[in-house]
Amino acid sequence: MALVDYTGQQVPSCTFRTRVGDTWKDVTTDELFKGKKVVVFSLPGAFTPTCSSSHLPRYNELVPAFKANGIDDVLCVSVNDTFVMNAWAAAEESDNIKMIPDGNGEFTEGMGMLVNKDNLGFGKRSWRYSMLVNDGKVEKMFIEPEKEGDPFEVSDADTMLKYVNANWKPQESIAVFTKPGCPFCAKAKAALKEKGLSFEEIVLGKDASIVSVRAITGKTTAPQVFIGGKYIGGSEELEAYLASH
Repeated sequence: MALVDYTGQQVPSCTFRTRVGDTWKDVTTDELFKGKKVVVFSLPGAFTPTCSSSHLPRYNELVPAFKANGIDDVLCVSVNDTFVMNAWAAAEESDNIKMIPDGNGEFTEGMGMLVNKDNLGFGKRSWRYSMLVNDGKVEKMFIEPEKEGDPFEVSDADTMLKYVNANWKPQESIAVFTKPGCPFCAKAKAALKEKGLSFEEIVLGKDASIVSVRAITGKTTAPQVFIGGKYIGGSEELEAYLASH
């Protein structure tokens, strides 16, 4: 394995074949990078354990923080076709991320990151890395160490965000249980957004049941808010919490 650090060089020129609804749409690297400041993270494959449990979800969660610090877009690149990438995006609800299908491995090979995963039955795949690209030029790369397995030590979202802004401090994770059409839920979400806080919304009837809320909080109303593992309460309690922090 001979990985290459492309810091200071232009990203390879490629065209990605994407599927939007029932229509094919070609997307070029110029469209993705020209005149923009973009964060890219690349990984071995959609639906694989580390990629689904940690790598993609954390980047998706932190996109608002990246954008608040001058990043235009966050892209996920994988050597998978567009149908797989679209299905993975839907399964992970990663609406904040632009999913880039490098099905032929052309971009990944151009970046010097194409590796052989025949032992897993994967064929050629991407090594795990992240990079900051400014107007098409690689400003910084975080490449996982060359060792056995699937190391995940430096290409994570927090490491990249700390590079973008050395003073950035991670926000405590926020989860909000909501009900469709609930005005108090809308009020709670608006209050969090006004503070620039990202959160995960758990919709009752879709993502969880009222039984789950009652088991966790003893309540049957919505919203119910948790911050940093601590139970805050409903919209009024959240308002008081935000006013005191």
